[in-house]
Parts: sequence; C-alpha cells; structure tokens
Amino acid sequence: MSTGILSRGIARIPGLSVFVGGAVRFLHAWNAPAHISQIAGWGLRPSTGKALAYARRHGLPYVALEDGFLRSFGTGEHFPPLSMVMDGAGIYYDSTRPSALERLLASDASLLEPDADAIRRARASVLDTGLSKYNHAPDLAPGVLRAGDLHRVLVVDQTAGDMSVSLGAANAATFAAMLDAALEENPQATIYVKTHPEVSAGRKGGYLTAVQPSARVVLLREAVNPLSLIRQMDKVYVVSSTMGFEALLADKPVACFGVPWYAGWGVTDDRQPDHPAMARRSAGTGRYRSVDELFAAGYLHYTRYLNPETHQRGSIGDVMRWLEQQRSVSQRFGGRMIVVGFRRWKAANVQPMLSLRPGAVLFVKNTQEAAALQPQGQDCLVCWGRVPPAGLESLAVQSGARLLRMEDGFVRSVGLGSDLIPPQSFVLDARGIYFDPSQPSELEDMLNTRALTQQDITRAQAVRSFIVKHGITKYNLEPLMPVDWPSSGKPVVLVPGQVEDDASIRFGCDTFGVCTNMGLLQAARRQFPEAFIVYKPHPDVASGNRRGKMALRQALNVADHVEVQASVVSCIEACDVVVTMTSLTGFDALLRGKRVVVHGRPFYAGWGLTEDQLTVPRRHRSRNLDELVACALIHYPLYWDPLLKGYTTCEAVLSQLLEQRESLRETGRLQTLRIGYVRRQWRKIAVLVRSLRRTR
Repeated sequence: MSTGILSRGIARIPGLSVFVGGAVRFLHAWNAPAHISQIAGWGLRPSTGKALAYARRHGLPYVALEDGFLRSFGTGEHFPPLSMVMDGAGIYYDSTRPSALERLLASDASLLEPDADAIRRARASVLDTGLSKYNHAPDLAPGVLRAGDLHRVLVVDQTAGDMSVSLGAANAATFAAMLDAALEENPQATIYVKTHPEVSAGRKGGYLTAVQPSARVVLLREAVNPLSLIRQMDKVYVVSSTMGFEALLADKPVACFGVPWYAGWGVTDDRQPDHPAMARRSAGTGRYRSVDELFAAGYLHYTRYLNPETHQRGSIGDVMRWLEQQRSVSQRFGGRMIVVGFRRWKAANVQPMLSLRPGAVLFVKNTQEAAALQPQGQDCLVCWGRVPPAGLESLAVQSGARLLRMEDGFVRSVGLGSDLIPPQSFVLDARGIYFDPSQPSELEDMLNTRALTQQDITRAQAVRSFIVKHGITKYNLEPLMPVDWPSSGKPVVLVPGQVEDDASIRFGCDTFGVCTNMGLLQAARRQFPEAFIVYKPHPDVASGNRRGKMALRQALNVADHVEVQASVVSCIEACDVVVTMTSLTGFDALLRGKRVVVHGRPFYAGWGLTEDQLTVPRRHRSRNLDELVACALIHYPLYWDPLLKGYTTCEAVLSQLLEQRESLRETGRLQTLRIGYVRRQWRKIAVLVRSLRRTR
C-alpha cells in the first residue's frame, strides 16, 4: 500500500514508511495520485484540511496519523516518534464519531488473546517503569506534596486548544466544573492541580492557569513523571488527558469530565453519561471492558511501534527498553554538560549526543568561562582526551562537578574523525581514559571488578561474530579484499602503523622503548627475523591528516611489503601474528583469534590475552576474550543513533555502520571518503561551515 503525504513535516518523520506499512510519497496539491492507495494527515487538526480535500477530490481514503501513547523520551519538537496510530475511521480522541479503537473495544474481539499473561506483564512493566508518552521529566521529588494530607486528589489541566478537549466534548467551563466538583466531593482532601509542562514553560496556555493556591489547593507547575505523581494520589479528575488512563493503570479511581477514549467502558466515573459516544460504548452495547482490555486495545492492538535498534516494525517491549535506556543515560549525566575547549566542528558534531535535555550542553573556550557558569554537583565538565585544559581539574574539585574525559569509541563511523565525520560511539570517562595506563579508567576498573552475566557473554559472542563476519573496524573505509602476498610459506607478521603523536603512544609507550613506527618495525624484525613482515600505514597518516608518515623506501628497508590498498581486516585475516604498540588493530586481531605481541600498554593488554613486552600495572585479573568484548564494546562506550536522536546499543550501531558502508560502496561513494585530497578538503570545509551556523 502506497501512502500520499501533503505535509513535508510528516514526510520527514523517521521510519514513516515502516509505520504505515508501505511506500510513502510526498505530494503537491496539483500532483496526480498515481499509484497512491490512501492519503494520510496528522490527526484531525485544521492543518489537515488540505490532505482531506485532496483525498475527497481524488476519491481516496483518508487515514489519520497520531503519536502513540509511549511516544519518545522528550517532546516532538526534539524527538521523532517511536510509536504511532493509523486510523482510517476517525482518531481516538474524537468522541464525535467512532474511531478504529472505539470499534475494536465495542466489538466481540477477545482483546487479551493470544497471551493474556503477556499483556498483563506489559501493563505491569509500564506501571513499574513509569513510562509515559514523554519521559524526560524527573520523578516527583520528596517534599513537593504536603506531609499532613488526609487525602490527595489530582486535577489534571490541559493546554488550551488541545484537540482532545474540543473533540472530547469539553471546553473551558468543563475544567472549571471539574475543579469545583473535586473540591466539593472531597472536603477532607488536598487538591493538587497539575498544569501541562508546556504551560509551565510558557509555550502554551492552560484552562486552569488562573487558579490560585489556597489552604486546600496546591499548584504543581513543574514537569514531573506522571505515574510517579499518580501513585501518591487517592483519586484523579481529568477531562480527556491520557493521565486519566495512566491512573487506571495504577488502579486509581478516575472521574472523566470529558469523553476520552477510555471512558464509557465501565471503569471510569463518567460525568457525561448522556453523550452520544456513551451509547456506542458500554451503555448502548453492553460491552464492558476491563483496564487490561483497554490497555491491550490502546497500547498493543491500535498502536504501531518502531524497533529503535533495527528501524523496522517493533513491539511495545522494544520501545520500552529504548526509553529506559534514554532515561538511564540521562540520569547518569543529570546536570549541565559544560564542554571546555572544543573546536567548533567537534562541538557541532557531538552537541546532540552529550545530553537529551535541550539547553543542557554548554560550550566554553576555557576554564575561566566554565567557572563563570558556576558548576555544581550535578554538572559535568567535559574535555577531549587525556589532558584537561589548565585549571579544569581544580575547578571540578572545588565545585563538586564531575570531570569527564571524552574520546571516540572503538567502533566509530564510516569515515575518519580527522575528516570531521561525526562518531556513532564515544566514551565519557570519569576516572581517566582507556588509552592512558598511567591512571585507572572506568574500563580498567570494569575489567578488574565487574561480574558479567551469561547475557553479557552471549551478547559479546554475537557482537564479536558480527564484527568478524562483516569486517567491521573503527572507521570502515578500506575495501575488503583477499590479499596475496609473496610470503613463500613464511609466517606473516603484520605491523600496523600509528599516528606517532597520538595520545595512546605518548602515554602508553615507554619513551626509551618502542614508540615510533620505525622502532616497531625494527622490533618485529628482531623478534621474527625469518618472517614475511607487512607494514600497514594508519589511515589518518595515509590520508595526510596526521603525523607519522614513513617513506615507502625507508619502511621497505625493514618490511617485506607495505600494504596501502587492502583493509586492515583483510591484512589481519592473512597474517599469523600482529606486532603493535597500542593500535586498535591488536584488539581487532584478538577478535579474529590471532597472536598479538604488544610493545605498549593498550586497554586490551595485561589481561592474559596478549604477549606483553612491558609490565602493565594494576591489571591483576585474567579475562577471556568474551569478557573483554563485553566490557570494551558493550558496557564502556555510549552508542548514538543520529536518526532517532537517542542512545542505542552496540549491536544497533554495528548494523547501521554495515548498512552505511554497503550503501556507499554500491554507489561508489565509499572510495571518495578515503581518497582524493582536494575532494576531502572541500567536504571538510562544508562541515566547518555547517558547524559555524549551528554553534553561533
């Protein structure tokens, strides 16, 4: 089925074709509807008039799209939907006519089949996790509610102009009547009036905005997780807000002064019993529904979900896991992210991924500007790499803010960071940083102390298998090809070159030991005098972006071959031994079961998996390869989905990088990311121009 869209905003929703179950085509009002099966618009807003008129003019069915009841971490202004409803009859908040949801509830359908226990577990999970339509608000803070309340009644306000109000048989007078009834019917209770977050933020008006606090009335203006508030109430009064249904999930009595979708089925105290919708529901059909059945109908049968990891059709469980992950990371870094000393292009690339809360990421030039922001205990001071800007460590100690060192993750992108390609994985380390063995890092602590579960090991095995099968690396640029070196049966030793001024060498190698590419080649030749030695330059060095280039003739004085075409994965698979300083190639080789000799102290050394030429302090525990993978690839980095604007899993990013790489390869654009100096410089200039615009 092909769906026509007349709104560019709707057409840009990620995963829209997955939600509607077929191709989506953007139409102008004058386009002929060739091969279009239906027209879709957003609910029944006035702005959908153009789509409705187009559908009528061409004799096509109109379907209404709307956000689902578990939508996203934050509001639609910043986050795309993870759930959506698609209704060809009406829309769930329109009580003037039956929607597909109402028809389902009024039918003879057995809504708890095929697995009633699974449905009840899903309901319990929503309640236990406190997940709601939006999930950025904190739980109700201690002390907000009065300690001496005999009873507590919640009265829920809504935004003026909300379509669910006008189409839910309500108006401003309805809200006034609701508040009066709550006061009259609950003389011993404290009445808590909850305003909508957009009203509190000043973006919209509410119906109860003018209400003043009194001895019995308390106004709750701050954003708060709905279920954390509902749990503290004895009764809930609503007009048409979804908070009414969330109160039902929490087994609270609910009085409905409008006609929301969940009213009229025998589980609410309905204050408009004579509304025509009630005749279509239990009052007229005798079809009563339990809260479990309402949940199954609204959240499972009526709503469509996007799997945030695969970007395909998913389930409520997929979305719940994603939303919990967003909340977990957001709580881990709960204050402001004060980012010090980043260049503008880097700031533009990483700003979205440092916090899910709008306005929480602040970029400053130096420690003095950071201090002027008066950081406090919940705030984080973020710097790039191992060495913080002057005075930043002292500021962290004085203010109580956490100092976080940021770096790229081990599976980063399709393209080089030095070419200004944004990362899809990164590290925020409050202890140190993984490439600096002079002090502990969170990764080192994890490898020393973390007890891993069987689920961790199973995931690690799957991650390792995927990486090996598909040749995934940090940058994923070089072509995968079989190599045929003239080794004449000699053992093949691969020596990966590195950026010689890289921090991992400066801090992870001994100054008087092996700390240059030539020194590494010479050490490999001394240890393996009869071997066929292959030198593989680092891609950043080969591209001309970073220091460490060694003349081809100079390298061939020691090595038998310099490989500049095949990928590092192809080289690893064709070798017997990898000899490295601190290169990630050593880790890639471990993943593929190769022998690895290490002349530095990279994060993967010291755990009994490598032949270490230097002592590695503090690493006192042996780890197997699956345990190393679980810590280094699954638990230590953060992974970012730029399409859905959220934190994701290692497995999801691996799949996305593979898809990106293969798409670029098929179109011939992969090669342009790695060769062509002038072309790459133009691309970098374009990134810089965009970053200047975004960070002004």
